[in-house]
Amino acid sequence: MKSIIHALKLTCVTILFALSAAVVSAQSMPGRGQSDTDWRYSLGLYSFLPLSTTGTSTLSGTTVPVDLDLKDVLDLLDFALAGRFEAWSGNLGLIADVNYVSIGADGPLASTPGATYSLKVRQKWLAFLAAYRVADGTYGANNQRYTVDVQGGARLNSLRQTLNVTTSGGALPTVGGDKTWVEPVIGARGMWRLNDRWTTVGSINLGGFGAGGNDLQVEAKLGFDFQPWDNTSIEFGYQYYSIDFSTTLSNGVMAYDTAQHGPYVGVKFLFN
Repeated sequence: MKSIIHALKLTCVTILFALSAAVVSAQSMPGRGQSDTDWRYSLGLYSFLPLSTTGTSTLSGTTVPVDLDLKDVLDLLDFALAGRFEAWSGNLGLIADVNYVSIGADGPLASTPGATYSLKVRQKWLAFLAAYRVADGTYGANNQRYTVDVQGGARLNSLRQTLNVTTSGGALPTVGGDKTWVEPVIGARGMWRLNDRWTTVGSINLGGFGAGGNDLQVEAKLGFDFQPWDNTSIEFGYQYYSIDFSTTLSNGVMAYDTAQHGPYVGVKFLFN
């Protein structure tokens, strides 16, 4: 029975991972069939499957490890889903970015012999950014195009953690923490066209800077944009994500300090 359940979980994750979409970028560089002078738009969703998650979570003075490999992720159906919309006219762009991240962890509690813990973390955010294309040129013998844009704006961030501890005497009361805050976010992205269908894309976003207890939140991606059709492209690559958060609630310290990395994959729709 366990093997069947595990196979079903693996199938669900594989379907989500394969059918969801990745939007490392939208379009500071117009896609094939898009105008560079009129308004152009892109809309996409993406999925991120962390191969490794390391760090710690703290609630009410209790700190537990968050150390997950791919098997743990598949067992617990942990993943991240996101959507991104971009509108561009010439060098100016507007971006809306929404993300949902779910993490689960369990194991022995090192601070209490014989005790075990079960942790659930849910993070979601909504960002609104303005963007400006700061570089636009060509390179190589075939004069392939490249662009670089910078971004800045605000992000509404929400973090919820729930911790259950079971000792030899039974289960202790559930401990939870919930925090919502607004923080600044900045970013940069480069796109290098390889041919009329393939583009290399790299991006980085930095947020927090102490707002709401979030010292620094980092998201970096490097991958490819493959556009087999005029209005649709497929994106895939590798992503790094980390957060260093700490605040004090009425029931004590709430902290979350983790780093993740793994592949992303997705689809993006382009239209004028």
